[in-house]
Amino acid sequence: PETCIEYQLPRPAHVGLSIYNLLGQKIKTLVDGQRAAGEFSVQWDGKDDRGRAVPSGVYLYRLQARQTAGGQVEDFVDSKKMLLLR
Repeated sequence: PETCIEYQLPRPAHVGLSIYNLLGQKIKTLVDGQRAAGEFSVQWDGKDDRGRAVPSGVYLYRLQARQTAGGQVEDFVDSKKMLLLR
């Protein structure tokens, strides 16, 4: 099982994209760093940060973007549910 998470940035930003279980525990960090403006896609292979396959179930991904424009800092946060089936 694998999924593709797509997002776009109107201008450069520091991006954090992580997968969480329903208990709120972080399972996997997919992105943590500066990105240019544009469209991006990230693959998640159903494994945690240690490379172990996680069980079937509902997971959340959380996207955070911190952009600086004209000296102002803008934060964007979004979460979505996804179902992992094995």
